[in-house]
Amino acid sequence: MMNTGLTDLNKMLATLSPQLSPERVVFCTLPTAKLADLVALEPLCTFKEVEGWTVLVRRETAVQQGLPFEGLFRQITLRVHSSLEAVGLTAVVATALADHNISANMVAAYFHDHIFVPEHKAEQALSVLTALAEQAP
Repeated sequence: MMNTGLTDLNKMLATLSPQLSPERVVFCTLPTAKLADLVALEPLCTFKEVEGWTVLVRRETAVQQGLPFEGLFRQITLRVHSSLEAVGLTAVVATALADHNISANMVAAYFHDHIFVPEHKAEQALSVLTALAEQAP
């Protein structure tokens, strides 16, 4: 299947349609885990680094499994269907959030971009992104 998502930055910004998930999520690192070990965690995202697996899981899962984590995050999904080859969307979104002192952990998936922001700034981040879309040319 080809990714037929948008590549025009102005169109992407105008149709961001950010949506905030109610779930609290955490980033965990599993230095000695095997890929098969991760299935039971039902991770939202995984990434293999030299130091081990990074997994993004629901807070409740991390607590139940005794996984250490720092910070709580909420997911904002940009419901615009952006192309994996689109240029500039991540930079504009991250800059807008940075201008409001909000960290942005970006994950690009096939259909949408997802931003993980600190829980205590999630509503503010949603407002920033909504305003960004409303001000797009």
